[in-house]
Amino acid sequence: MTGRKYDFADRDATAANSNDPGIRKNLIIPAPFHLLTIDVEDWPQSTLDHTLPIGSNVVDNTHVLLDFLSEMQVRATFFILGKVAEVYPLLARRIAEAGHDVGTHGYSHESVEKMPVARFKDELHRSIEMLRQQTGQPVLGHRAADFSISRNSLHLFEYLSQEGLTYDSSIYPVRHPRYGVSGAWRYPHLIRCVSGRMLVEFPLATIRFARMVIPTGGGGYFRLFPYLLTKLGFRALEQEGSPATCYLHPYELNSSEMRQIPYHIPFLLRWSQGANRGSVIPKLRKLLSEFRFLPMAEACEVLGAGKLKVGLDLQKNPIAYDPHPEGAFSSPS
Repeated sequence: MTGRKYDFADRDATAANSNDPGIRKNLIIPAPFHLLTIDVEDWPQSTLDHTLPIGSNVVDNTHVLLDFLSEMQVRATFFILGKVAEVYPLLARRIAEAGHDVGTHGYSHESVEKMPVARFKDELHRSIEMLRQQTGQPVLGHRAADFSISRNSLHLFEYLSQEGLTYDSSIYPVRHPRYGVSGAWRYPHLIRCVSGRMLVEFPLATIRFARMVIPTGGGGYFRLFPYLLTKLGFRALEQEGSPATCYLHPYELNSSEMRQIPYHIPFLLRWSQGANRGSVIPKLRKLLSEFRFLPMAEACEVLGAGKLKVGLDLQKNPIAYDPHPEGAFSSPS
């Protein structure tokens, strides 16, 4: 990648006349843009105990978030857990009808790299087909539960392409005890599968500070830390020329949920997962007011996804990320 930043003003002028089939003729391209992603899951089942039933809070919380996004006139990408879709089949349809992308978050919210491959494939297919039937639309995107694709399970991307998916957002390019692929590319890039098919990878937002890579703009990082840190992270990525992929969960908007859950929750878990939830909507209002956002399928078009650089090649042995490119992210031209 070169050090030249992408210039969306140029693309605005040329998109209407583009012969690139990946760019819609009527596509309006904001400059710059970022990506808001939502992991739709029920907190007790996804975090406390995977065997618990899916509760109704997930529907109420998601409706609150949908109404808020409608007020802010922002479209996002919703990764919906299969178990949630199974119990509440109308939820995915409402999300899609509101103009948001619908992707799969897997089925059970268990770590995908700890699953036998056969089970991973079955859960992936099951969740995709369920969402396709419920929305009447293709399902194009995927995010692994808890970002549980690590450097030891990069081969799983092959099965995403076999299901016809076109983008993924499971890679957290950080060093962390529970997740992350240290050394992975921090900018949108391609994954070349053994079949030759390509996936667009949207890594979670990070910034580089000295020799460290630090998460910014997502989940607990967004909830627990001052908004200014997220804002500075987004501005830093804009300076690098890259969109920021941030994430949150509908339950993070519900400050009273922890008091309503009828199960025992260890003190530290209750604190880490419940603290500062009341700050999420005010922070999110600032974020959505100060920055522009696109759903991921549209972002693929804007970026000219077929011309992005290949950061991970599953045809190579061993499977590993290529060295991170020097300089700023450069959109294909």
